[in-house]
Amino acid sequence: MKKVSILIVDDHKLIRETWSFILGSDERFEVIADCGDPDEAIKVAAEKKPNVVLMDINMIPMSGFDATEQIKKVSPETRIIGVSMHSQPAYARKMLQVGAHGYVTKNSSREEMVKAILEVDKGNKYICDEIRNIISEQLTETEPQGPDIQSLTEREIQIISFIKKGHSSREIAAELDISLKTVEVHRHNILKKLKLKNTAALVNFINSNPSLY
Repeated sequence: MKKVSILIVDDHKLIRETWSFILGSDERFEVIADCGDPDEAIKVAAEKKPNVVLMDINMIPMSGFDATEQIKKVSPETRIIGVSMHSQPAYARKMLQVGAHGYVTKNSSREEMVKAILEVDKGNKYICDEIRNIISEQLTETEPQGPDIQSLTEREIQIISFIKKGHSSREIAAELDISLKTVEVHRHNILKKLKLKNTAALVNFINSNPSLY
């Protein structure tokens, strides 16, 4: 079985040695070099054409973003995985924009790093669980909530049925033998629960959902 050749790029020697040992112990992988300097990494990539590069994004004087762009120029077939302490989705997006195929944080487990390498080697994109969970939470927080139909009271549903028939608030008050003010309060609560701005929007909602009332 052909091994996945890997280049490790990180300006911390201990991190390079740790990943070299972990991945080198896996028969599916071959660590062909590790570099602490982005310029050196670009030269190695140009010469050895690794299948996968693990790229620390926080390096100086050249960042991992810039190094990624340079490596893709000298070795287009190489798949690059951004590795960082940052868990903000914006960093992952930027790495993908400059040519990387994956992004994992330094909180990721050995199992996840292995999975990321195998996935990007196939040509797939891979974003670690930590980032994907954050994105999912952000989407949930910003996703607008739909109409709260279940919270409508029996009286509110009754009033909606009258509105559907074209009755005015005064007519509804007379039909239900309640005050005009009470009808207006119910109408206000209905709009609030259904997330609607005005009566016209309510009428449109009713007409769009004929089976609800």
